[in-house]
Amino acid sequence: MEHPKRSICKSLSWRIFSFFLTIIIIFAYTKNIKQAVGVGAGIDIVKMILYYLHERLWNKVDFGRHKQQDYQI
Repeated sequence: MEHPKRSICKSLSWRIFSFFLTIIIIFAYTKNIKQAVGVGAGIDIVKMILYYLHERLWNKVDFGRHKQQDYQI
């Protein structure tokens, strides 16, 4: 199970990357940097929260995990 701090760090690193990608895409469409940054920031704040919740929910799912066994010597 991952620690919540790890989920926060993963969420932040992904959102930083996504933020710049969103700005580039919106700027390419609108040619307005203020609008691109504003929309990019708004979208990324919402997506960062949703990604964190998604990550925490998946942390409760055992699908695809191997159970760790305790070995006694």
